[in-house]
Amino acid sequence: MGRSWKASSAAVLLLLLAQPHDAWALRCGSRLVGKGMVEAEVIRLCGEPVIVRNLGYVLRPYLLKVPAGRPGTHGTRRVYGGFHEELRVTEMLFNFGPRRLMRLIRFEGGRVASIETAGYGHRKEE
Repeated sequence: MGRSWKASSAAVLLLLLAQPHDAWALRCGSRLVGKGMVEAEVIRLCGEPVIVRNLGYVLRPYLLKVPAGRPGTHGTRRVYGGFHEELRVTEMLFNFGPRRLMRLIRFEGGRVASIETAGYGHRKEE
């Protein structure tokens, strides 16, 4: 039983690792680019994107930060403010060369919303 369990566990682990997924962060130079970072800062750190696509707008609830409610704590919670905000959605593709993965970064309202891998890059044409 121990052998088949290990083999099936290894197979499941390989399947999970093979699935495409969002990256948590991206290293550009010595800095990390992560969720919430501003568009101009990402371009400054990672260079000019290969492709920029404006996808339109997305409607999100406007959340207010309010104190958590317990005296003496510094925590906050987010509460729906009764309004929605319209955020511009942009995708940028960054090519880091043939030996590194390209990254597709989605911005909502000018801030990083997600980072995805997009296959290996290519040589930049001069």
